[in-house]
Amino acid sequence: MSTPANAPRRRLCPRRPEWAGRNYTLLTAATIVTNLGTHGALIAAAFAVLESGGDSGDVGLVAAARTLPLVLFLLIGGAIADRLPRHRVMVAANALNFASQAVFAVLVLAGDPQLWQMMLLTALCGTGQAFFNPAAEGMLMSSVSGEQAGRAFALFRMAMNGAGIGGAALGGAMIAAFGPGWVLAVDAAAFAVAGALRAFLDVSHIAKREPGGGLLSDLREGWQEFAGRPWLWAIVAQFSVVVAVVGAAESVYGPLVAKDELGGARPWGLALAAFGAGTVGGALLAMRWKPRRMLLVGTLCVFPLALPSAALAVPLPVGGLIAAMFVCGVSLEIFGVAWMTALHQEIPEDKLSRVSAYDWFGSTAMLPLSTALAGPAENLFGRSQALWGCAALVVLVTALVLLVPDVRNLTRRTKEVTGRADRRSADAEGPVGRLG
Repeated sequence: MSTPANAPRRRLCPRRPEWAGRNYTLLTAATIVTNLGTHGALIAAAFAVLESGGDSGDVGLVAAARTLPLVLFLLIGGAIADRLPRHRVMVAANALNFASQAVFAVLVLAGDPQLWQMMLLTALCGTGQAFFNPAAEGMLMSSVSGEQAGRAFALFRMAMNGAGIGGAALGGAMIAAFGPGWVLAVDAAAFAVAGALRAFLDVSHIAKREPGGGLLSDLREGWQEFAGRPWLWAIVAQFSVVVAVVGAAESVYGPLVAKDELGGARPWGLALAAFGAGTVGGALLAMRWKPRRMLLVGTLCVFPLALPSAALAVPLPVGGLIAAMFVCGVSLEIFGVAWMTALHQEIPEDKLSRVSAYDWFGSTAMLPLSTALAGPAENLFGRSQALWGCAALVVLVTALVLLVPDVRNLTRRTKEVTGRADRRSADAEGPVGRLG
């Protein structure tokens, strides 16, 4: 049947939402590529250590080598990301990650990598992440605006974690079939592709900073922004403990329990994939559910983060571990979207990367220590007791943070002021509140 020439043509593809602009699309695509490689590489690094003859203490040392420079350089990375074009910082960090993972892959494929070599290369990877994370978070938050910011963050995180599902499952399968070296090589290639995509980001909409003080002055301004919000520093303090114990449980004890009790890398990869599936489910829920007291709901969702440690402590069969990881993923994602929405709502744009750096710094500060001490703790208390301790600490610090009034009372704005940049400039005169 013919169509009149003047009839409006139907769109073959649905129109992209207003908040999903060019930068948002590029950031999402690059993050998908990166996560496909990284989630498998984290498993591969642990099994590379074990296959080279290392034990739980060596796995913990390599994990600590990744997180220690991440902690050391985060604040500098945040200050630089608010001073230089953020996309250039991200591309440079991706280049460093590509180089370190490529050399790591070559050493593992060649056979018999030394512990010091693996620690050095993972330390370089952690250094890249220290500069990348604050720049990436600031870039993402400046790429969306308006009332649908929470939905944009939920969709971004769903894409990111959906890629993590495939990356973890594929990584576990590839380690079992080909060994960890090829998984590390895939991760290196992913960093190269993601860096190329991020090179096309547009930062022309971000106002240039006026010449001012140096690096220390920038860090001081970021600290004032951070310390003036009780909800912000309280939740970051909470997560300094949560990230430490969950990181030790999942990066050190998880692979060991999988190797000794569950059959190797494949079931652990499936458990991590279940966590990724949970985060996708949580993001779908967060796209529709917008609780008014977003930080209160988000903090309540931190309690289930104790479940994987408890499941490994028993240890539960693979099916039970998968269920615990899935629930943990759903809960963490609801918290994550609430946290990002609160940051986007409360923090001035020109300080986003610095506040993000203090957030990352506080949240990861204890992770190198916890991963390094995971092996000695296992020897002293036993693996099961150490894992039960991890679960108990998550519950304790989460209960304590609920005592902070701003965490319970910070509310979502139903409508965002159109002149967001102007409003945030006014907010910079005095502290506002937050987390997510």
